[in-house]
Amino acid sequence: MEYTSGAASWQKVLRRAVAGLLPRRARQRRAGWSIGVPLIAAAAGLLFTTTATTAGGTALREDRRPQLNQLIEERREQVAASEERAAALRQDVEERTTALGEQDGPIKAQQDRALATRQSAGFTALTGPGVTVELNDAPRRDQLPEGVSNDDLVVHQGDVQAVVNALWAGGAEAMSIMNVRVLATSAVRCVGNTLLLHGRVYSPPFKIVAIGDPAAMQKALAESEGVRWFKDAVDHYQLGYRENASTVTVPAFGDSTALRSAAVAK
Repeated sequence: MEYTSGAASWQKVLRRAVAGLLPRRARQRRAGWSIGVPLIAAAAGLLFTTTATTAGGTALREDRRPQLNQLIEERREQVAASEERAAALRQDVEERTTALGEQDGPIKAQQDRALATRQSAGFTALTGPGVTVELNDAPRRDQLPEGVSNDDLVVHQGDVQAVVNALWAGGAEAMSIMNVRVLATSAVRCVGNTLLLHGRVYSPPFKIVAIGDPAAMQKALAESEGVRWFKDAVDHYQLGYRENASTVTVPAFGDSTALRSAAVAK
């Protein structure tokens, strides 16, 4: 009896131990899920909210190129309107200054001094012998050759700068890019395969016109390492390069002439 009672006692102890273990494991699982499920739901809700805000009521995979093109066109129209207004204001300032100079001797003297330097400063249109260079992207292809990327088939900022620098080095007296007069302070930048110049965007082909000694400028183009690299790309990737000497015209500089700093000439 004692042995049986002892066995029964051990059985009861084991059952209680097993019964005590099972609920604890179940509670641990339920506790983990009870914490994890709200966290997952909160993360999913945050993701859905962010997606909806980003989409702005439209499909995220929707092709937005038409919207981007429309935005670019609107900005171009705004820039053009601002330029027309700026030109009208500059004309008004010049007329008022001229009228004032007729009544004030010192002002008249400074006006005459400024007029004498307008041509060298780039504020008058010029016509004369020169060189025209045109750079263009390669034709579009459905399939690129092995080892060739789209980046190899477009005109880059360095290509335009190489031509511009060579023309200046060859003695160019005046220059325009895309029929826009450029000065020593003009910056040539490319965004993708478009040219950004004086706040306006231009697409290829990029036309560069320079007035000066055609022979000297063409010699400088031939000796320019950057131009030679581009001509090599013309041979390999069918990029466009045209160069010819003729009588050319460059317009007057028409953008803002505001100075950030100045010093008295000695």
